[in-house]
Amino acid sequence: MTALTKLLRWDSVVGVLLVAVFLAGTGSTEGFADTANLSAALNDVAEVALIALPMTLLVVAGQVDLSVASMLGLSSALAGSLWNAGWAFETIVPVCLLVGAVGGLLNGLLVTRVGLPSLAVTIGTLTLFRGLASVVLGTEAVADFPQKYADWATYTTTVPGTFVPYPVALFAVLAVITAVVLHCTGFGRSLYAIGAQEDAAYFAGIRVKRIKMALFVVSGLVSSFAGIVYTLRYGSARADNGLGLELVVIASVLLGGIDFDGGKGTLGGAVAGVLLVGLLRNLLTLNDVSSEIQVVVTGVLLIASVLTPRVISVVTERRHRRAAATAPAPAS
Repeated sequence: MTALTKLLRWDSVVGVLLVAVFLAGTGSTEGFADTANLSAALNDVAEVALIALPMTLLVVAGQVDLSVASMLGLSSALAGSLWNAGWAFETIVPVCLLVGAVGGLLNGLLVTRVGLPSLAVTIGTLTLFRGLASVVLGTEAVADFPQKYADWATYTTTVPGTFVPYPVALFAVLAVITAVVLHCTGFGRSLYAIGAQEDAAYFAGIRVKRIKMALFVVSGLVSSFAGIVYTLRYGSARADNGLGLELVVIASVLLGGIDFDGGKGTLGGAVAGVLLVGLLRNLLTLNDVSSEIQVVVTGVLLIASVLTPRVISVVTERRHRRAAATAPAPAS
């Protein structure tokens, strides 16, 4: 791959856009580049960033999990209900994580054993998990969680010597681990093979069903943990926490160049997509743009992230065909 080809890759383009948005925000909006604002902006995407890691692996393997935000809400509601019942917070967290893993297992079983498409399955469990959250907590809001944990989740408490909040630092560590798994191991190569051609991967000896099952379990587990972080960050457990967050996660991952059909993309691109969406939302908020307009911007980014790489691919393919058609025939 030439240097020019690498530069024109979509994930590289997203990285350039990320830098451009940062520079534009710094020059146009007072306070945008302040460490306090950057810390808040990073913390605002902590849950999206965490969920984006397993979502990237799923989409690379040709799958998707739309139930992630509902699992976040169910985890939050369960944490609030158990806290009201007098449980210790140290006990609540593993229970919520177990529920997340079981929810992911349900998705995985329906996809791998029943043979249903992941899109249809997770649309169904999206509604199921959100409904369970309402049953568990109703319309009640629970607060007053332990202050030491609440401080850990907010941007006012950062890693010593930096402006990086602890949830974002945890994400950075998990991102490095995920990148190594995806790009440097046989498991990661299996994900690309499954996403590119599932039948061929199966006949090549890859345990397709087991791998997809594991991915859904991890997705549920991480989404549940994100629900704990979300609850502590806002200081409130509610059944509707994270409503609509799955669209932001999907938009961020696809914007980073992960092909929705599977088999293509890099974790670096996905991380750049998450940061780009986060900085854009923060910049719009600082300029008093309404949340409704921000949703519209997210939708436009989602469409652009799917359409633009495909247009580039079509144009590149046509250029290669023209070059091949005009190339002189080899001498006999």
